[in-house]
Amino acid sequence: MKRVNMTYLRFFLLLTFVISKNNMVHSQQVPMYSQYIMNGYLVNPSLAGRDGYSTVTLTAREQWIGLAQNPATYAASFQTRILRNSYISKSTTVRKKLVRPSKGSRVGVGGYVFNDNNGIMRRTGLQAIYAYHINLGRSDGFQRNLSFGLALSAYQFAVNTDNLIYDTDDPLLNTYDRSVFIPDFNFGTSYATSRYYVGFAMTNLFRGSLLFSDVKDSKRTELGHYYLTGGIKFPVAADWTIEPSAYIKSSDLIFKSIQMDLTTRVYYKEDYWAGLSWRTNDAVILLVGLKYDRFYFAYAFDFTLTDIRRQSAGTHELTLALKFGESARRYRWINAF
Repeated sequence: MKRVNMTYLRFFLLLTFVISKNNMVHSQQVPMYSQYIMNGYLVNPSLAGRDGYSTVTLTAREQWIGLAQNPATYAASFQTRILRNSYISKSTTVRKKLVRPSKGSRVGVGGYVFNDNNGIMRRTGLQAIYAYHINLGRSDGFQRNLSFGLALSAYQFAVNTDNLIYDTDDPLLNTYDRSVFIPDFNFGTSYATSRYYVGFAMTNLFRGSLLFSDVKDSKRTELGHYYLTGGIKFPVAADWTIEPSAYIKSSDLIFKSIQMDLTTRVYYKEDYWAGLSWRTNDAVILLVGLKYDRFYFAYAFDFTLTDIRRQSAGTHELTLALKFGESARRYRWINAF
């Protein structure tokens, strides 16, 4: 890591205090993903287990390549559906064994660990996800599904002081905690058919404190975040499908922090896809991916539109996923990928 003047750290601590008092500053508080469809349950916990597969996903994102101490996120996740064909063996009074289906087919579970680095700040955490899916039957030829999800999250914010130059007599810098631990909850709900989907999620329900200094009587400093997603598929030929979608993000600052990802993907035989996304006031994103057997590979490149493009070579994001579970065929109509 390059040596950084302690003025930067002092500025960050003061900025954190300003956020707590006025809630007037918005920053990249949570990890960002360009391929949110492949990590849908990380944004909205109600999507865990929706497609019926058991899925392991690895994601690596390097933002603003070429910029010193650029943001970087690394994540590993797992999700599955407790399927209808999981059986419970019971013995009767006449010593006959009965095998009955469990009632767990509506439940999806998942887990998520991540490490998010942003300058001298590091955010490391995990989530445990529970989702409940309700089959609403068919309407107009489409199967309908309503889902709810809750995620318990726990993460640590830490300041990396390696190679920093600072004044050892500074009263503020000598009284702050170098890390804070925050437990919290996220909630989400979604409605989907074989043709379209829509979902809403919110994070940081308890608004945990992010203050590093010993400021007294401070308010909670974390911002709550809100996500609205939606998309629809249009078959255009025997093997071709177009899927426009939208991903709208905001926080407690509401209109001061709204950002949208407007995306269009083209699929060929569900095995290959390419797309283009526009993130308002930020970037144009190229998306490509393919499926081979049970493996899914996806790559995204963000062409930065802001002035920071002069110092960086864009953003790279790579996602690898493995799906397994033969019984998932019964849920193939709601395949989230």
